Amino acid sequence: MCTTHEDVSAVAPGGTPAATLVELIDTQLHMPFPFRRSPHESEAAADVDHWLRATGLDGEPGVTAMISLTRPAELASYNSPDADAGILRLVARQIAYQFVYDDRAEEVGRHRPGELLPMLCESIAILRDGAAPSTPLGGALADLHRQVRERCTPAQAARWADRSREYVHGLLYEAVAQTHPSPVRSGICTSVRSLTAGVEPFYPLCEAAQPDELTDRELHHPLMRHLSRLSADAAVWIPDLFSAVKEQRAGELINLALAYQRAHLCPLPVAVTLAVRRINRTIREFERLYEEIAQELSPSGVGYVEGMAGWIRGCYYWSRTVPRYADAGTAAALE
Repeated sequence: MCTTHEDVSAVAPGGTPAATLVELIDTQLHMPFPFRRSPHESEAAADVDHWLRATGLDGEPGVTAMISLTRPAELASYNSPDADAGILRLVARQIAYQFVYDDRAEEVGRHRPGELLPMLCESIAILRDGAAPSTPLGGALADLHRQVRERCTPAQAARWADRSREYVHGLLYEAVAQTHPSPVRSGICTSVRSLTAGVEPFYPLCEAAQPDELTDRELHHPLMRHLSRLSADAAVWIPDLFSAVKEQRAGELINLALAYQRAHLCPLPVAVTLAVRRINRTIREFERLYEEIAQELSPSGVGYVEGMAGWIRGCYYWSRTVPRYADAGTAAALE
């Protein structure tokens, strides 16, 4: 029984019941940003395969199959359709790395949490101190860090490393939440999810993709920071909708839709509807603040915010069709 007071139902326009979770999400989600993709997508896809071989990550158990299910270059293409070929390759490589790293941290953190600490500490040492790597994952991260320093300004590279460290720390919090004997509360779930989203480390690459550097006034404007949080939250919460079936079956806890389901003791379609309403409020707030600040921004500042919006758009269109979340397209997901 659902205990929420909100009147929700899994119906499409005109009262027609949604046949799948994807249809339910498509019907209710506010998505003001149209579908776009990069002309360099196929080049980026080939480059990801080459980079995974060069770093040795493709030899790690399950990585090749996982990459075929997640399509990192496709996500990069949808998120960054205006980026030049070099930036797009870097974005796609980083997405592939984070998929590998996140899956490994999730598996180790759940079953052998003590072994997670060396993995995370190696990453922090690489990002903070430039330490030499000792594992293939560490080697891949060090290579990404090198590429970022070559392409970005020192300030942009420093922001990339800082936000990447925040992401690494978030995986430790997620492991604690997953091993806790009782389910985490919704507020803690969303706090951890904001850290593990892994979206904000890409924003310095959005900066680097602009023709000119953003001014300090633009970059540190109070509304700009708020836009960054809104876009990162919306971008990661949208895949949570599509991955809810997969993660529910796997016993995962850090997922927005599943947090609503636990809080309201309701069926998954109702929980997804409640999560969509929260995402819609977040996207509309992003639109409102963007309109408020737009007149103060340079063309590069506008491009930077458009890059943030691209992550909201890209994560939606990628999530709809990526094989990793195929369960959301089945009728069984609504049961």
